[in-house]
Amino acid sequence: MQATAATPIHGERTLTELDHVRLTKLQGRQPLAALDELLDATDVVSPQEVAADVVTMRSRLVIADAQTGQRQTITLCYPADADAAAGQVSVLSPVGLALIGTRVGSMARWRTPGGEEGAAQVLEIVYQPEASGDYTA
Repeated sequence: MQATAATPIHGERTLTELDHVRLTKLQGRQPLAALDELLDATDVVSPQEVAADVVTMRSRLVIADAQTGQRQTITLCYPADADAAAGQVSVLSPVGLALIGTRVGSMARWRTPGGEEGAAQVLEIVYQPEASGDYTA
């Protein structure tokens, strides 16, 4: 079973132009229906225009599990850099696809390959490359 997410409505999720291009390239190598939906339904802005409260690639963020309230700090990364033990979550994982483009305060929902549902609220973005002036991360 593949990752699924509610179909985003324009304005609910935002990607930078660079993130959109890179995710489109990944889509060519590893097709995922949820990634198709994300790429088709998000607003795309220049890296200089993205709001500081939007989860972008390489953002470090604090999330809280919707069921347990347990907080976790993770970094959204590309698949080659993924390391769950170090908090490096692949953008192509169900969790990563649910988080990319969301804003602080948003509830991200996903389904694992095993069919389990998960959800977490984005509490804080500790580091966003674009907000720090890094527009090519």
